[in-house]
Amino acid sequence: MTEVSAGLGTGRASVGAVLDFAWAAGEFTATDAMASASMTRSTAIDAIDTLVSAGVLRELPNARAAGSYRAGRPARRFVLASDLGVVIGVDAGDNHIAVTVADPLDRTLVHHRTDLDSTQSPAVRRATILRHLQLALDEAGVTRESLLAVCVGVAAPVNRAGISPPHPDGFWERTNPGLAEALEEWAPVVEIKNDAQLAAIAEGTVGAAVGCRDYVALLAGERFGGGVVVDGHVLHGAHGGVGESIVFGHIIGVGSAFGLSYALQDQVRAGVESGEIHSDSAIGRLAATDRVDPRIVLIAAASGDADALLATSRVGATLARVVGVLGSMYDPSRVIVCGAVAESVDPVIAAAREVVPAELHPPAPEILASTLGAEVVSIGAVATARRAAREVAVPLLAERRLSAAS
Repeated sequence: MTEVSAGLGTGRASVGAVLDFAWAAGEFTATDAMASASMTRSTAIDAIDTLVSAGVLRELPNARAAGSYRAGRPARRFVLASDLGVVIGVDAGDNHIAVTVADPLDRTLVHHRTDLDSTQSPAVRRATILRHLQLALDEAGVTRESLLAVCVGVAAPVNRAGISPPHPDGFWERTNPGLAEALEEWAPVVEIKNDAQLAAIAEGTVGAAVGCRDYVALLAGERFGGGVVVDGHVLHGAHGGVGESIVFGHIIGVGSAFGLSYALQDQVRAGVESGEIHSDSAIGRLAATDRVDPRIVLIAAASGDADALLATSRVGATLARVVGVLGSMYDPSRVIVCGAVAESVDPVIAAAREVVPAELHPPAPEILASTLGAEVVSIGAVATARRAAREVAVPLLAERRLSAAS
């Protein structure tokens, strides 16, 4: 029994099979459903009529009414109802929030991204996140009653109940300030996920890991964090800590969980201090600023600037060690560098590719830059919410409507 048919209750496997088919079918006929679900015509028609009566499927005008009828009896045509509800995907980062309201299929209704104060208390952060969710719903012109599923990505490990473990500095409790409890009444399904796991889901759904069963999505901008997929399954762990980055603080040549943005800054300043980068050069002058902008260094390296290439080659060696650790632990075929930094990280990846074969004994994974940019976590959150709507919320909606009608 599929998850969809399980949600529809005992004895309704055929209804669940037709609903499962309808998600990807677009417009379809009973013959299409019958062939896909391996059921008799009468069983398929009964299941379709049940879903139409529940308002989950809509019957379209037949071929004669649509003007394409030629001869014979026109086939009845059906499509998934367009008014089942909406889903929300959220990227609740340390210093930003991105909220997406979407339909359960493929249409985005609202998307906005806003900077947050990273010093907010947990209570203020929680209230801020809830306010932005409500603003997004208002902008989309829908109410909370229409919500099918909510998925929020946070920069913390998260257990299966949506709760983050204690952090020595309180960071995890602040970045995930009781969101599972705060949102539990918002939708039939509420999921709080680690942001790197959602990045992995995004890459496997529409990114550089489509069709790949073994890969790591490496969020690498501000801090390292890995979303790990092995044999087609996203790994989680008892506390949601698979891929957590504290281990990199113990790796010689990496030294901390801070990501490529900070590594580039450190290498530029180290180069100036050692005299390898002249303090009056275009890259050297960056060392005198409060924070070195990694995009400037990466763009300069791509154009062949020698000082920038020196910094990116050394950061590439750091990335190679990170990939070597991930390769030894999980044996992925790909490591995908994700986040906003991925848009211009090619010089670092090129340097890492030269070094990584020496970092591990199994064949080295391919290192790729994500094409999903800063929205990778948002994309994964929406994909997860849509899956929850398909597998849980809509079958529950159909079951509730069918029970009310019986």
